[in-house]
Amino acid sequence: MHNINITSIQHIGIPVTNIANSQAFYERLGFANVMQAGFGEEGARGTCVMMKRDSMIIELYQLPEPELSEIRTRKNGHVDHVAFDVPDIDEAFRTAQLAGFNIIEPNPVFLQFWTKGCKYFNITGPDGERLEFNQVL
Repeated sequence: MHNINITSIQHIGIPVTNIANSQAFYERLGFANVMQAGFGEEGARGTCVMMKRDSMIIELYQLPEPELSEIRTRKNGHVDHVAFDVPDIDEAFRTAQLAGFNIIEPNPVFLQFWTKGCKYFNITGPDGERLEFNQVL
């Protein structure tokens, strides 16, 4: 049996329609902005904010407008994905491949999030839920 080395839930991702309003809402619940970054192509940039309280992290992200019409399965305000910490993203990717999981990305993806970036990939579960495996570099 192939088991991916998961160390903890890293974050839960929620797509939102207004990043500032959502950030203010989570601040009222005691969460603080610990990381904010843009993503996507120039001219169609989205925004991601990691909100943290104690050991809990909620990723709020607002997609750029053109992507909103393309990605209707990612409904605003609903939990989009659960992300797990992994110590070695390449090993986790190989293990997921060997186990026969449905992997969305062809390879782990680098994002300039956090101080040194991170790498992630997603698999889908039996009902289409997305599970992200993430290594903060």
